[in-house]
Amino acid sequence: MAAPTGLTRIELAAAGLLGFAGVAAAAAGAHLDGGSGLMGAVGLVCLTHAAAVLALALHGRGGFVLHLATLALIAGTALFSVDLTLVAFGHGRLFPMAAPSGGITMMAGWLALVLAAFMPQRN
Repeated sequence: MAAPTGLTRIELAAAGLLGFAGVAAAAAGAHLDGGSGLMGAVGLVCLTHAAAVLALALHGRGGFVLHLATLALIAGTALFSVDLTLVAFGHGRLFPMAAPSGGITMMAGWLALVLAAFMPQRN
């Protein structure tokens, strides 16, 4: 694999932060969220998307659509997770419809990944 680009470095750092947040959320779900289950959901979303973002960043194929898919997964996961975390700890919502917006952004990222699979490769 070639040396990581600036965007790939951001994607790799985001994968690490999502993984960290996933483990922290799982721990909070086990000890702090009062049994609501929201933090367990946040942990699951963060950890699964951290692995996906890591795989995409390390893929090395690049391309605009693939990077767009990766960034949508990062942004959607962050938006969804922050909103649910605020609710779990009684701080209200990030903004109205934040979690659904994050979920839609994650789904758009996954669909962009499907599109990227059919894009012609450049050497």
